[in-house]
Amino acid sequence: MSIEPSPPKPEIEALLAENRTFPPSAAFAAQANAKKDLYDEAEKDFEAFWARVARERVDWAEPFTTTLEWDLPFAKWFGGGKLNMSYNCVDRHVERGLGSKVAYHWIGEPGDTRTITYADLHREVQKAANALTELGIRTGDRVAIYMPMIPELPIAMLACARLGAPHTVVFGGFSAEALAGRINDAEAKLVITADGGWRKGKPAELKPAVDTALAETPSVRHVLVVRRLGDRAPACVMAEGRDVWWHDIVERQAPECPPVPVDSEHMLYLLYTSGTTAKPKVIIHTTAGYLVGTSLTHEMIFDVKPDDVYWCAADVGWVTGHSYIVYGPLANATTGVMYEGTPDTPGWDRWWQIVEDFKVTILYCAPTAIRAFMKQGEALPAKHDLSSLRVLGSVGEPINPEAWLWYHENIGRGNAPIVDTWWQTETGMILITPLPGVTATKPGSATFPFPGIAADVVDGDGASVPLGGGGYLVLNRPWPAMLRGIYGDPARYRETYWSRFPGMYFAGDGAKRDAEGYYWLLGRVDDVMNVSGHRISTIEVESALVDHKAVAEAAVVGKNDPLTGQAIFAFAILRAGREPSEQLGRELREHVAQVIGPIARPKFLLFTPDLPKTRSGKIMRRLLRDIAEGRTLGDTTTLADASVVEAIREHSGSAEEE
Repeated sequence: MSIEPSPPKPEIEALLAENRTFPPSAAFAAQANAKKDLYDEAEKDFEAFWARVARERVDWAEPFTTTLEWDLPFAKWFGGGKLNMSYNCVDRHVERGLGSKVAYHWIGEPGDTRTITYADLHREVQKAANALTELGIRTGDRVAIYMPMIPELPIAMLACARLGAPHTVVFGGFSAEALAGRINDAEAKLVITADGGWRKGKPAELKPAVDTALAETPSVRHVLVVRRLGDRAPACVMAEGRDVWWHDIVERQAPECPPVPVDSEHMLYLLYTSGTTAKPKVIIHTTAGYLVGTSLTHEMIFDVKPDDVYWCAADVGWVTGHSYIVYGPLANATTGVMYEGTPDTPGWDRWWQIVEDFKVTILYCAPTAIRAFMKQGEALPAKHDLSSLRVLGSVGEPINPEAWLWYHENIGRGNAPIVDTWWQTETGMILITPLPGVTATKPGSATFPFPGIAADVVDGDGASVPLGGGGYLVLNRPWPAMLRGIYGDPARYRETYWSRFPGMYFAGDGAKRDAEGYYWLLGRVDDVMNVSGHRISTIEVESALVDHKAVAEAAVVGKNDPLTGQAIFAFAILRAGREPSEQLGRELREHVAQVIGPIARPKFLLFTPDLPKTRSGKIMRRLLRDIAEGRTLGDTTTLADASVVEAIREHSGSAEEE
């Protein structure tokens, strides 16, 4: 790594200066699932802690005999055990009398809805599993899933898990080329897709991309296609002998399919990381540890009760959807919400209408969505009844304090605790987070590691940094839902995650801890700018910009500068009713200088109506760096709207330079 942490400077202290604290209310603490002694139990003997959790939360076909085998960096959890993920997510709830409980309230973007009970899910998963068997899928075979946010997506995942067939879900916004690469890496025998879905009020076809991809994928034998768009998908052509309609083959199956018990370490799924210019990494997640980690964190972090209506507003194509839309919530017999479309269709109050209509009690979403809502103002959420909300969550990237406070005041109405969570595709489960009812929160801080998780912030030599300082975020011991490697490349796994600091998992993120030990996540370490020898995190400058009343959202990158090494290039989205001007630009620069220090004053400032984001809500700063440097744009296939980056580039010449 070329970037080394330096001793704390005034600009580092700016983020740590947040002193607003929100202690849990006595009433919430009294009913909370989590208690303080959970930390004590986990710290006393973390293996015994996870063993207890595994015995209590999992229905085993055969009990495990060993809790952990750790041959750094390779872990095996709950050895000797056998189980089935589908059974643990569906069957056991039906057997215990919960068949009539709603598993998913599904809302299509055009307004159509479906209510799916656990009995419905039980029936449909078994029928789908029988259809996969008819198409030649056996235990160990890989299946690629390329679908919109429709109920058949979790049904397909659970059907694969029922047979012990690992799945790789490919986000529906990826290109045919990206899909082909993922199919070939997994050597998938089957692709499950749909003719398309709805996006921003328009039909978006998927099947043509599958057809293009399959020209380069010799392992695929069949394609199973859900009809979502019908006659609105004119380009959906079915290849005879290869392509099969879901309604033709699944609906005629018997609704009984015994779950296949698999080993604890049996591969559950493969999932790609995203947002990098290098070849994406194919992350392996296995069965038992992942089930234990996701189910416990889901129940404790979101304080899930039997009558809650829980909505994780992510896409199942990302790890957030795998862990906290499908496997974690279903393992806990939770009623969830799935929404097909975008938050601005047909209007920017669509989410709040859904919360009101379905009496959503828990909402988990990305900071980018929160900031987008901030831009629209307070009037839209204010006209809806959001009183059902009792817990709010944040995921995907660090949340700046002003967005945290806006979320707290305008969505939670000052009453709902916020769980700001840190984790990764690789970790499988949330690792740093408040526990509602236990943790006093600070706006912008993910607070502390979850019980059983050992984290630290270290310097460039791997030495722990004293409180008040910053450095690299590392993990010091294994955890149940951790990745089991990079598919087909164990050497890359060791080199990528375990070589930088011997004996420690290096997350690739920077972090700081304040005097009370609270963790403040600063994003990827390559999102650190070196301005005249001062290390400045992009999130610090972004937080200062959004702290200004005119700014709804901001992104900051470093631009090569012959004098200072790097210069700060800021992209700012203004709130509704505010217009760009030279005067406002000067005001924003001065505001940053006052909040952080003169060294953090942006040299370049560009007002923009939008930012390049993935559909999971992450800002793709590498594309902004390309724009700032005038380079050819890198891969844009993961963007929610590729036209955004082109529009920004066209206007980049108008960026104000100080």
